[in-house]
Amino acid sequence: MPEDPHYLSGLDLSGKRVVMVGGGMVAQRRLPRLVGAGAEVEVIAPHVTPSVEAMAEVGELRWHRREYADGDLTGAWYALACTDRPEVNAAVCAEAERARVFCVRADAGTEGSAVTPASGRHGGVLVGVLSGGEPLRSAAVRDSILDGLRAGTVAAEYRTPGDELPGVALVGGGPGDPELITVRGRRLLARADVVVVDRLGPRELLDELPPEVEVIDAAKIPYGRAASQDVINSTLIEQAKAGKFVVRLKGGDPYVFGRGFEEVLACADAGIPVTVVPGITSAFAVPAMADVPVTHRGVTHEVVVVSGHVPPGHPQSLTDWSALARLRGTIVLMMGVERLPRFAGTLLEGGRPGDTPVAIIEDGTMRTQRVLRSTLATVADDAAAAGVRPPAIIVIGPVAALSPPPTP
Repeated sequence: MPEDPHYLSGLDLSGKRVVMVGGGMVAQRRLPRLVGAGAEVEVIAPHVTPSVEAMAEVGELRWHRREYADGDLTGAWYALACTDRPEVNAAVCAEAERARVFCVRADAGTEGSAVTPASGRHGGVLVGVLSGGEPLRSAAVRDSILDGLRAGTVAAEYRTPGDELPGVALVGGGPGDPELITVRGRRLLARADVVVVDRLGPRELLDELPPEVEVIDAAKIPYGRAASQDVINSTLIEQAKAGKFVVRLKGGDPYVFGRGFEEVLACADAGIPVTVVPGITSAFAVPAMADVPVTHRGVTHEVVVVSGHVPPGHPQSLTDWSALARLRGTIVLMMGVERLPRFAGTLLEGGRPGDTPVAIIEDGTMRTQRVLRSTLATVADDAAAAGVRPPAIIVIGPVAALSPPPTP
């Protein structure tokens, strides 16, 4: 197999004129990275896709609504011929050759003076792959490299003396499935010296940590054994002050009933820098994985996420349950399994109809996930009969009755 003869180089296109001839799907795919590089992009095409038109409307690029004409590349640093007409692409490349402007020809890559590599980003690294005119092979190699970087099997970082990461990273691990953690969260986890983890954090990721990484179980199990928040805060501070990079791995999103901001405040008071990495909240992700949309056009115009940590009428409750009962939209109840009869009864007493659909998703996104469909009037008895246990997300409202049609 012949080697790719091209010289791979990184172009600084910031503030420089780049001309894109053609406004179809090829242009739509290439434009975001050019705009992201700071290029002054001009698109020449009589018609463009709606996405390209939207980019022009918000000022990300200039759109000349006409056919290409010789001379359009004057003053350009880089050009791309992306029309569906070979004769136009050839003319663009010919002008580029005369003007000594590097030009990509989308329909016949080897006939341009430049080629676009299959590229992707991970953790501040831009990966580009060329394979001698075999774009599918380039894309496959790029994807393999990026998968390795994300999984930690390919080194994405290196440390030199004095390069240690500071303080604490507060990382939202997502709803449970280890593949639903963010790319940045996984990257920081791979660099941790100490990981302080909740029971609801993505546990499988701990097995990928090097053996020298210390794992501390925060043991925050609902209605049972628990490490106090003060102990967790002091653990983060002590480990960080010892010069270790600490990842606080939490389930869902740290700021959605996760006490994440309490930990940020404690670290800030101790002079410990904190990096916050949002996570996919289980309040929305878990219903989605069970085919329960928390909003749907024509069905609901509101969604309220409520903590079931304390029951209605409790002196510490900050929730106006009478107002919730009057809502017609979606209520997502978290940490509500143990007190479900109280919550359902209060909503019924406040006027919410008894036939209001309810869906309970237990162990959402995990192999053991199961879904119970019921109504507000019967859900407490149905959940007890089914043996529903936390963690579970309870969705109350018309959306809980929606489901996609069966696959033929």
